[in-house]
Amino acid sequence: MGQVSASSSITVSSSPEKTLAALSDYDTVRPRILSEQYLDYRVIEGGQGNGTVAHWILKATEKRSRDIEATVTVAGNTITETDANSSLVTTWVVEPSGAGSTVTTKTEWKGAGGIGGFFEKTFAPLGLKKIQAQVLENLKAELA
Repeated sequence: MGQVSASSSITVSSSPEKTLAALSDYDTVRPRILSEQYLDYRVIEGGQGNGTVAHWILKATEKRSRDIEATVTVAGNTITETDANSSLVTTWVVEPSGAGSTVTTKTEWKGAGGIGGFFEKTFAPLGLKKIQAQVLENLKAELA
């Protein structure tokens, strides 16, 4: 098994505080910025920042879906979503950038072994980066 990861970034015009608050709002902002690959999204506990538990199905391809139950931790400028159903962890880091912010999201998990793992490590990050880019563009529009 190898580590698989995908990362994407975007610069937005809002302050780091406003950007972090929007990303930490799993009740209202998150459902609006998620791309069409996120199905069955719902908040199980909390909804605002640290301690939130949210559920969604990430439909990465026609044949590949992940059932995710993410527990949220917020520490400083970083939001971490840890999946209870797998090794998947997504981080969102918000940093000052000029008059706005740069948001970087990174998703990592332990991939399969063997030939399947080779293909997963080669192709899964490409598909996930497209999904991440859409969510980040939606965030930018939400904050504009």
